[in-house]
Amino acid sequence: MDDITQFLIRYGELVLFVVVLAEQVGLPIPAVPVLLAAGALAGAGKLSLPLAIVLALIACLLGDLLWYYLGRYRGARVLGLLCRISLEPDYCVRRTENFFIRYGTKSLVIAKFIPGLSTVTPALAGLFKTSLAQFLLYNGLGALLWTMAFIVPGYLFSSQLEYLAEQAARFGSSLVVLVVAALALYIMYKYVNRIRLLRELRVARITPEELKQMLDDGCEVAIIDLRQALDVEADPYTIPGAVRMAVEELEQRHHEIPRDRDVVLFCACPNEVTSAKMALLLKRNGITRVRPLVGGVEAWRASNYSLTQLSEKVGV
Repeated sequence: MDDITQFLIRYGELVLFVVVLAEQVGLPIPAVPVLLAAGALAGAGKLSLPLAIVLALIACLLGDLLWYYLGRYRGARVLGLLCRISLEPDYCVRRTENFFIRYGTKSLVIAKFIPGLSTVTPALAGLFKTSLAQFLLYNGLGALLWTMAFIVPGYLFSSQLEYLAEQAARFGSSLVVLVVAALALYIMYKYVNRIRLLRELRVARITPEELKQMLDDGCEVAIIDLRQALDVEADPYTIPGAVRMAVEELEQRHHEIPRDRDVVLFCACPNEVTSAKMALLLKRNGITRVRPLVGGVEAWRASNYSLTQLSEKVGV
């Protein structure tokens, strides 16, 4: 533990910058303990407080600008990327979209304080062409408040944190191993749950080719577009004949879906996670002939099948 303390004292600025940047780009590395430690080191006179704040702020802005430009120039594809790297498949993306719809660019100020929103919100700001100046204003304010919220308490309570560090030192390296093992187990648990869900639902999926053949053969198929309003605004096209029904509406409106025909669901997430979960919900409500569409609307488009334009605007 003494070696770790000396390492932090010697390379504290670098560790602070790298860890905060890593968390902002979406890696499962918690930055809050490092921010507290940086504040404690500053309180003990072993690190410059203004320098620590500036480094953390720059790291935040760099990570957020990366996602902002990805959203701005990669469009809706960035949401698919976020679905792929998220431990909670597309749940955090969907929740952030609802949050962004409600608060607009002001959501950038408080997003860092809500788990799962910090990475997605800058991407949405870029996706919906928020000006760079407006993004830097709101996101910069949010990054500053988030940085100060943890560095300042570390600075003010540096003596208490130093005492806790001394107590932790009695456990030696075993404490570090325990913390790392707990984090690894958490990530593994989320990953295994994700893989298990996807494996269960691969059995009952339908491909764009199969759906197109059914439509060409004149089969009656109920196609449900589960995408959120922001997804539709970013990509205002849908499969011909599809009915828009947001995830939040499905539980109340499932009685509108015919029971006497095949039902196909699709969403924005490339892993069809939302569609799969909603398929399970519909099965519990007596709709048994329901399947998620492999790849969603993107896979349908990639097969060069026709699309119908939608008109849905979201005020942000």
